Amino acid sequence: QISKMFGTVVVGVGIAGLARIRDLMNPMPSSPSEHLKLFGFVSRRNFVNINEAKQISLEDALRNKDIHAAFISTENRSHEETIRMFLEAGKHVLVEYPMALSAKAAHELWEMAEQKVLHVEHIELLTEEYKQLKKEVAGKDLVKGTLHFTGHVLDENKSGFPAFSGIARLTWLIDLFGDLTVTSATREKQKDKNYSRMTVHFQTENKKPLTWIEERGPGMRREKKINFCFTSGCLENFPEAPRSSVGLFMQDQNLFAKKLLGQVSKEELAAEKWRILRCLDLAEVIQQYCEEPEKIYS
Repeated sequence: QISKMFGTVVVGVGIAGLARIRDLMNPMPSSPSEHLKLFGFVSRRNFVNINEAKQISLEDALRNKDIHAAFISTENRSHEETIRMFLEAGKHVLVEYPMALSAKAAHELWEMAEQKVLHVEHIELLTEEYKQLKKEVAGKDLVKGTLHFTGHVLDENKSGFPAFSGIARLTWLIDLFGDLTVTSATREKQKDKNYSRMTVHFQTENKKPLTWIEERGPGMRREKKINFCFTSGCLENFPEAPRSSVGLFMQDQNLFAKKLLGQVSKEELAAEKWRILRCLDLAEVIQQYCEEPEKIYS
């Protein structure tokens, strides 16, 4: 039996796209990734080739019958349109988060993907730091919690509203504490200082408060601070975590290949789809709260 091979193309060659090209060209031995074969990459810029991978046009990538799957690593703003094109061309899609910058678009794309694998990268769930945190939190009763992210300035025209560009944090909270409801959300912006701080208040299903702060400004170090209080005590630092021998993009690529090979259960796929769409729905609610005109009380 000839093992099934899936021709792939990488669209966009920023940091993630280059990591994708590297991992597709050097799959982990005897891993599902060995079933992926890189045909080339698509970029608006002109390259001759990158590490032996050749540049091809978007038209070729869409038309070529030997290309079964696209890895989309473009800026956030163009994810939706690019996913749509490849799904319409009958290809499977792996896309970096967030898959779209509106909940409506995301739901439409999942409907389009009915017979295809649509996979959204969530490497933030694959880090050793996160896996340890999840173990630590498991089975504990939350009293209240805060997740505070700081990072450098993003171009919102390209990356979208902070609730979407920062959806990795929202994904953590939902994955750790179950479904959430937004109770309020505000955003402070200082244009002259290029500073932005979004504060979101949630309730868990047990009516416990959770706060997410997404703060960005010039020279801000990229880091996450946690303060989760449980009936048994508070967790203020990340648990010690070993280094993983397998890179995050490679772990994600293996998961995508597993889906292409039909090795992921329907239950797992459904749970993942629910989580992705739920986070995007919440991101949209948060954006609406933040963009509401100030309520004026007379």
